[in-house]
Amino acid sequence: MKAYELNVAGVKRQLPIIAINEHIKIASFVILGDTELVTAAAPVLAEKLPEVDILVTAEAKGIPFVYELSKVLKMKRYVVARKSIKSYMRNPLTHEVNSITTQKVQTLYLDKQDVELLRGKRVALIDDVISTGESIQALEKLVQKAGGNVVAKAAILAEGDSAMRDDILFLEKLPIFK
Repeated sequence: MKAYELNVAGVKRQLPIIAINEHIKIASFVILGDTELVTAAAPVLAEKLPEVDILVTAEAKGIPFVYELSKVLKMKRYVVARKSIKSYMRNPLTHEVNSITTQKVQTLYLDKQDVELLRGKRVALIDDVISTGESIQALEKLVQKAGGNVVAKAAILAEGDSAMRDDILFLEKLPIFK
């Protein structure tokens, strides 16, 4: 099998199967630039979310989806946890994460303004895919450090064993290939 057919919210995609190590292959799901899929998936996931005050994602692949989701939910803002310190950041809040995508330790950063925006708010953590759960867990810890109350963890896809979790919301399962 060289491709996996995915159907999300009525939109079909042929995802290339790629090896991430000697033993595991995944279907490569990239939403960057896929306006059709993002636009179709956002209202479907919005229906599953509890009442939230703000959405948070980690840089970078979740950004187009959280943008569209914020529009569907009529939110004026969303927050992006950055993967590097930017010159505009003052006293950033940090948390480390192991990512299956990059296969290395990364640090997530929130600017002080974003920390203030999250304090005391009901937060939904949004990503494109939840795989090992490491990234969403790191994002959750970062939001908790900022004083936010995580009320939902959601993604377009749950990959592998993540699809069996009862603490996440998602639209479709994505298998892992051996």
